[in-house]
Amino acid sequence: MHLEATRLAEPSQYAETVALLRFEGVSKHYATDGARVDALREITLSFQAGEFVSLAGPSGCGKSTLLNLAGAMDFPSSGTVSIDGVSTAALNDGALTRLRREKTGFVFQSFQLLQNLSVVENVELPLLLAGAPQARERALERLEWVELAGLADRLPHQLSGGQMQRAAIARALVNEPRILLADEPTGNLDTATGAVILALLRRIVDERGTLLLMATHSAEAAAASDRMVRLRDGRVEAPPAV
Repeated sequence: MHLEATRLAEPSQYAETVALLRFEGVSKHYATDGARVDALREITLSFQAGEFVSLAGPSGCGKSTLLNLAGAMDFPSSGTVSIDGVSTAALNDGALTRLRREKTGFVFQSFQLLQNLSVVENVELPLLLAGAPQARERALERLEWVELAGLADRLPHQLSGGQMQRAAIARALVNEPRILLADEPTGNLDTATGAVILALLRRIVDERGTLLLMATHSAEAAAASDRMVRLRDGRVEAPPAV
């Protein structure tokens, strides 16, 4: 395994001046047992292509809600979430499906691989659902990129935790998304394996120009990112004074 946990000192060559993803005055609330829960409160943030951003903070601070809004899996109660300058709330169902399929990819703590499908079948599934051509070839290319080509025919339960997460990352990348959303991607892994996954995520940003948002409780994982956004009680926490 040649992947190593590293952090580049300079910003990615893919960084742009125009925000790929923007939250403007975003609030999100839910009703739970008749009571209102404010998950996010007046969030204004911008994210660029080629940027690796960690979302930190205690459980319940709004990290997963922010990821769901960024992936157009949910919508703000107020304010605007924009991808490439287009508000997600303004899109119809067909346009939302295309956006999720073509511009975003998700990586989860629990991998969420289908246990009755082989590794390559898991990776090619998004392409098959989209009716994309050459699904098997493209899936094998992604598996080779994450160094799992030799395990393509295995079932998920025959893989280690780190291998399952790399397979899940290959699946998230198979549609060439511009935005990758990772929710505690090292949470179920030991320290050494987590470092390998962080190195792979770093490589995705630097080689592919992807915007990566990663929710994490881990200080080590957050340290691998270009910048950290800390949330508390649904708000962006101001950095400590120098």
